[in-house]
Amino acid sequence: MLIIGAGLSGIGAARHLLAKSPGRRFEILEARDAIGGTWDLFRYPGVRSDSDVFTLGYSFKPWLGRKSIADGGDIRNYIQEAADEDEAGITERIRFGHKVRNAAWSTAEGCWTVTAENRDAQGELQTVTRRAKFLFLCSGYYSYDEGHRPGFPNEAAFQGQIVHPQFWPEGLEYAGKRVVVIGSGATAVTLVPALAERAAHVTMLQRSPSYIAIRPLVDETAQRLQRWLPATAAHGLVRWKNILTGIFQYQVARRRPELFRKALMEAAQKHVGETFDALAFTPSYNPWDQRVCAVPDGNLFTALREGQASVVTDTIEAFTPTGIRLSSGEELPADLIVTATGLKLNVLGDVQFTVDGQPLDVSRTMVYKGMMLSSVPNFAYAFGYTNSSWTLKAELTADHVCRLLNHMDRHGYGAVFPEADPSVEEEPLLSFSSGYVTRSAHVLPKQGASRPWQVYQNYLMDKYTIQFTSLNDGTLKFRHHNLADNSTFASGR
Repeated sequence: MLIIGAGLSGIGAARHLLAKSPGRRFEILEARDAIGGTWDLFRYPGVRSDSDVFTLGYSFKPWLGRKSIADGGDIRNYIQEAADEDEAGITERIRFGHKVRNAAWSTAEGCWTVTAENRDAQGELQTVTRRAKFLFLCSGYYSYDEGHRPGFPNEAAFQGQIVHPQFWPEGLEYAGKRVVVIGSGATAVTLVPALAERAAHVTMLQRSPSYIAIRPLVDETAQRLQRWLPATAAHGLVRWKNILTGIFQYQVARRRPELFRKALMEAAQKHVGETFDALAFTPSYNPWDQRVCAVPDGNLFTALREGQASVVTDTIEAFTPTGIRLSSGEELPADLIVTATGLKLNVLGDVQFTVDGQPLDVSRTMVYKGMMLSSVPNFAYAFGYTNSSWTLKAELTADHVCRLLNHMDRHGYGAVFPEADPSVEEEPLLSFSSGYVTRSAHVLPKQGASRPWQVYQNYLMDKYTIQFTSLNDGTLKFRHHNLADNSTFASGR
């Protein structure tokens, strides 16, 4: 087994292998020089989870911190601990600084040949080749090398500094400065209250509003349970409480959007007071057509109420030497401009895949159970939820991979792939209208209109489909070790 990525998904996958498929040899290739993935990359002020950490964290490792909406550094340390714990011994299996470029499957050889680049002791770039029977991609869903950064008219005229949150400069000083944050998504609503603590003033400049939900920074139920129950039991109970609460709230949002919208507006108005501008937080779309942003204890609204921050809804006409001129004619003064304009979604970690010498066109594949691609042997990838914690789906995927590998061992199979049914109607992989999704929809794989090709955004449905249904569903095709011809694939009975 070769795992690509040593972030939240990759370390979780390794822990599942150790627990549920013991004795299996595996290695992790990580492009960066540290564990943590997203939580090591993002270092902008206030960086934190957008989901509660009891569901963002692992089922097997209790969260012992006080905050339910955890800081990025605390999450990074949590992932590091999961890798370093004595019984795991995962860290020594990680090859850091190995950027995977190509992965080639050979049916004749029954394995993947993976090519990565790293630098030797002298800093010279070199190529490293690894071979593995099974490939598990845990590299996330966006580019670490570049964010989504549209150009703006007359940027060169601005005399201050322009920063993208994904590449926040270490030691950047913003105390006493006027800051404009361009954007209204999860990163922007995290940055604004954090910057407002030291900046002279922070303006969130949005082209259109986002839905914003207030979440408790500290889960009082969790605090009580942790005092009275063992850590594992308390963690499990809070995790299930939050899973079920999240599913309920999502169903309300989709079925009764006006009710959900009203609840969000009332909570926000309560925090801001008489100066609350409902239009600034009322999008033109329904809740969960795009992700609902979370603010712990309403900190964004507190910054608005206290005058430390403001929200402006307009479009940019041009940058000026001292700020941004808007289409309305207003000019926003700025010493620092932060372009919280989003992520650049990539496909399968930007790895170039081939199957028996043929380049893989991911957009022409169909997703099986949200984790495997049609006609691609011995391959799985971790892709979490858009409406809940990433880790919930990543753990279900890791569990399924372990079941699959154990099944193959018992029956002497050397390869497996899901075979698409041409009668199943294709649908877009994600029904989200967020910019990072719509910009990349043409290169994403498809989902199907029926099981097992549907991609659910529901943990309970996935838990049943992934953990409790038979592997012999007629879709997975298996091949024995001693047979290389494609015609020998069987249903696995």
